[in-house]
Amino acid sequence: MNIQIINGPNLNLLGVREPEVYGGQTFGDFLDRLRADNPGIEIGYFQSNVEGEIINKIQESGFAVDGIILNAGGYTHTSVAIRDAIKSVPAPVVEVHISNVHAREEFRHHSMISAVCLGVIAGFGTDSYRLALDALSRKNDGRSVATQL
Repeated sequence: MNIQIINGPNLNLLGVREPEVYGGQTFGDFLDRLRADNPGIEIGYFQSNVEGEIINKIQESGFAVDGIILNAGGYTHTSVAIRDAIKSVPAPVVEVHISNVHAREEFRHHSMISAVCLGVIAGFGTDSYRLALDALSRKNDGRSVATQL
């Protein structure tokens, strides 16, 4: 199984940026643990602060991987182009957020991409990625994601 994680703007600053919201762990440290805990799954990683680069990565990997875990950051709330990129690829996409976006500012309550994603996981810190990986693993095993979670 091959899963691609794509992180959007400012997520390169995890561990430094607003630790009270996003925690004190770097994404690199979390990713090392996620890979170690899932040796049978190849987990690719990409981060960009640039919308077009995120779109390029969705298009590049969306035809080659079994699933995408996407934290589009602030672009979640604004990007029709990322939404269209998700719709254009066959790989299922799970939208993730580290914080509970619905407990934050009102502008974060609307996602432009949720409707074209397999599901949304938010508010569990970096465990949101682990939960998304589990959901994609179950989907690709032929088991119903909804009944297994």
